[in-house]
Amino acid sequence: MFGNLNSNIVLLLCCMLLSLPLSAAPIPIPVHGHFAFSGNEFAARDFGNQLHSLPWAVLHPKKASDVAATIKHVWQMGPAASLTVAARGHGHSLQGQAQAPQGIVVNMESLRGPHEMHLVKGGPSSPYVDTPAGELWINVLHHCLKHGLAPKSWTDYLHLTVGGTLSNAGISGQAFRHGPQISNVRQLEVITGKGDLVVCSDDNNADLFHAVLGGLGQFGIITRARISLEPAPKMVKWIRVLYSDFATFARDQERLISAEKTFDYIEGLVIVNRTGLINNWRSSFNPQDPDQASHFVSDGRTLFCLELTKNFNPDDEADIDKEIKWLLSELSYIPSTLFVTQVSYVEFLDRVHAAELKMRSKGLWDLPHPWLNLLVPRSKIHTFADGVFGNILTDTNNGPVLIYPLNKSKWDNRTSFVTPDEDVFYLVAFLPHAAESEGLQNLLNQNRRILNFCDAAELGVKQYLPHYKTQEEWRAHFGARWEIFAQRKSAYDPLAILAPGQRIFQKSISIL
Repeated sequence: MFGNLNSNIVLLLCCMLLSLPLSAAPIPIPVHGHFAFSGNEFAARDFGNQLHSLPWAVLHPKKASDVAATIKHVWQMGPAASLTVAARGHGHSLQGQAQAPQGIVVNMESLRGPHEMHLVKGGPSSPYVDTPAGELWINVLHHCLKHGLAPKSWTDYLHLTVGGTLSNAGISGQAFRHGPQISNVRQLEVITGKGDLVVCSDDNNADLFHAVLGGLGQFGIITRARISLEPAPKMVKWIRVLYSDFATFARDQERLISAEKTFDYIEGLVIVNRTGLINNWRSSFNPQDPDQASHFVSDGRTLFCLELTKNFNPDDEADIDKEIKWLLSELSYIPSTLFVTQVSYVEFLDRVHAAELKMRSKGLWDLPHPWLNLLVPRSKIHTFADGVFGNILTDTNNGPVLIYPLNKSKWDNRTSFVTPDEDVFYLVAFLPHAAESEGLQNLLNQNRRILNFCDAAELGVKQYLPHYKTQEEWRAHFGARWEIFAQRKSAYDPLAILAPGQRIFQKSISIL
């Protein structure tokens, strides 16, 4: 059913959508939810706030079958129809990736709800939660905590949909140990570009399962996901220490991610020409000695912050404190810059949301976000740091810059995601906001200078949350993996109906 629209209006609108004469009007699509043909400005925007493309319609599904019926209908119209379909989660794409110009956007959050999440505690394998892909990770967390459990791997920001992060990778400071979120999925329910609803896993329809994980929405729309869980701690010791020397900072990070006994979360930040370092970072870190923290300034220097956590339950606190003391004794940070706080597990995982509320109150959250996320091979990270930090990047006052190493052994190379071809590589994320158009252009120019430097120095960098304008650039991004990527597209979405905002394939144009 199409909400309150009668069938004649639906036929007319479908003709408009498909540029067909009324006599060629298709049969109305049978859905339990509804289509909206106005008031869809939200679907033309995203967190990046740079590209804005209004769709012809937004589908608000009630069941996965609504998504399947819609895609099946577009598929059956054949290549002559220009209509495309994009899944939209919570709208945190950066470059219009979840938009469908003149097409249909599927509002995936319409499928979410606590009654749709099912948790299985035990059995022959580890516990898991079965959740709609349109559910927010923060809600998955709260649901699992009722049973003393939690997912293993996270993103820094939890107000994102499950399907959205699994279509990319899902990376945070736990990924060195557990891998990204796409390495912790047991099963998926997927709607392919032909409108087929397929349940897939490592053992069943494995090629589609691996294609969709990190697949940028190109092979199917994820409608449900089964996520592995582990016992959840109650509390977190949250630590920040500073370095003035990048080589020492990188060496300590790499030592920690390779150690058997180590911290539970490891991330780094770059601080260039900034004051008020501790209390003005991007999250609600409140050190136990705020006076000491507030007096620490960078004096125009480039500094590097190592951010660490250790999870614990109250009965284990004394032992955890001893372990932290030993772990810190192995590091070579500036001794006077040890800042410590203690928060609940939920407070730590949801730390960026606390910063979001502050930014919203200042009108900063909805500004353009010209972010740039890179994966840099370990062998090239010092060249990258020398060329970028303090040279191309002259301050970090518009937003944080993250840098931390990851272990390639924790990534599944059968998925669509591509990484540098080294055992260890670094995530380097430039996460600014632009207060005015001139500032936006300056930040975009800075991003281009960074990418040009990487190309000229032949660093072998890969983009995370990639954005390219031509298929030639996409071919270069995937490298030797391009052929299998294109073959999977031909198998699961041969008309290139899905995710047009990624700008990888164009409908009605040959894929291979």
